[in-house]
Amino acid sequence: MQALIQKYNVPGPRYTSYPTVPFWDVSTYSPSSWIKSLQKGDASREISLYIHLPFCESLCTFCACNKRITKRHEVELPYIEAVLKEWNMYLEILQEKPVLKEIHLGGGTPTFFDPEHLKYLLETLKSSCEIPEDVSYSFEGHPNNTTVNHLKTLSSLGFDRVSYGIQDYNPKVQIAIHRIQSFETVKSITEQSRAFGYKSVSHDLIYGLPMQTLEDVIASIHKTTELMPDRIAFYSYAHVPWTKGNGQRGYDEKDLPSAKLKRQQYETGKIMLEEKGYIEIGMDHFALPEDELAIAFQTKTLHRNFMGYTTTKTDKMIGLGVSAISDSWFGFSQNHKNLKHYYESLAQNELPVSRGHILDETDLIIRRKILNLMCHFETSLENLEVITQLGIKNDLAEFEMDQLLSIENNTIKVKPAGKAFIRNICMAFDLRLKAKETESQLFSMTI
Repeated sequence: MQALIQKYNVPGPRYTSYPTVPFWDVSTYSPSSWIKSLQKGDASREISLYIHLPFCESLCTFCACNKRITKRHEVELPYIEAVLKEWNMYLEILQEKPVLKEIHLGGGTPTFFDPEHLKYLLETLKSSCEIPEDVSYSFEGHPNNTTVNHLKTLSSLGFDRVSYGIQDYNPKVQIAIHRIQSFETVKSITEQSRAFGYKSVSHDLIYGLPMQTLEDVIASIHKTTELMPDRIAFYSYAHVPWTKGNGQRGYDEKDLPSAKLKRQQYETGKIMLEEKGYIEIGMDHFALPEDELAIAFQTKTLHRNFMGYTTTKTDKMIGLGVSAISDSWFGFSQNHKNLKHYYESLAQNELPVSRGHILDETDLIIRRKILNLMCHFETSLENLEVITQLGIKNDLAEFEMDQLLSIENNTIKVKPAGKAFIRNICMAFDLRLKAKETESQLFSMTI
């Protein structure tokens, strides 16, 4: 395994989309081409909504998300009004009344917002949509500031899934990443969530953090499994200090676990979780067998998009708010990352989009292959004639030689040992990554 880690530990995407954001072809993108892609395809009115709520009261230094640090809560209502204005623009574009299948509140810290402000935002959004019975509404909560009122208010609006960012319980690691919260706090909010009827409570853990030892990971998983959350996201820390606006410049590679230790942290954690009955799902995720995510994985209905793994599949996913990314299946569009620019576009009655990508025929073929690999650990090799010149078969033959996958009846199946290298296997299909050389590192390491 150590030889494979050395061989495959290279910078690589996490494939929440294909093409990945750094390789979008902005020359073919415009607001009008994005709108046209939204109106393309089948006639389904079903949509998913991602709402980016960027504000945080303090900076967590492990985080590379788009956020704005402030303790001034008067920023809440102007931001909500801006998001609602953006949504009204999309209602005109969609023309027909949308069927709202899924909502996810991400950030930033969604629970930075007052529950009454969230209620105003969500009730206004929902009032403009048709609401089916099989909805999926979720939010990301900070254990330190998610209140009983948050849980009660969001539950009354149909939310039944919540994800809490835990990361690690060792105080030394918590100080390094500026995310300090006690086990007692996490236990309390987990129990309160269940009391309010949240059918799926998830905890996020990260391995490979600065100052983090193998013993830290073991201890954190022991504590986590005392509470038995329905889902556990067990992420690899993505060290991307060159990304603007994050706090990762406060430590460097010498403070991080080695690639060998980092892999050991994951493999040990995986064994511990499986011994407790969790099923490994896709990349970085575990769920109890009765959880919807585990069922979707077993029935091959699991989906992955910019919100992560989901049981809900809609061709249209609209991202509202600063830096949010939308997906029409045929195109991607990202809003301005700068809050001032986001507000300025809306003030001029323009969609606050800044860049995007319209997928061509080859992109759509590769996108499906990578999505299948990320969700099901298998994909067919059909319809790849358009990209045979890329040497995909040679790359796959090497993975097969390393016992990471098998190829039978024109189908790739990732072996258990290959799951740790799923990002590398997907990279074999990545036309745009292969075609574009870059001198700067764009992605975190795959291991």
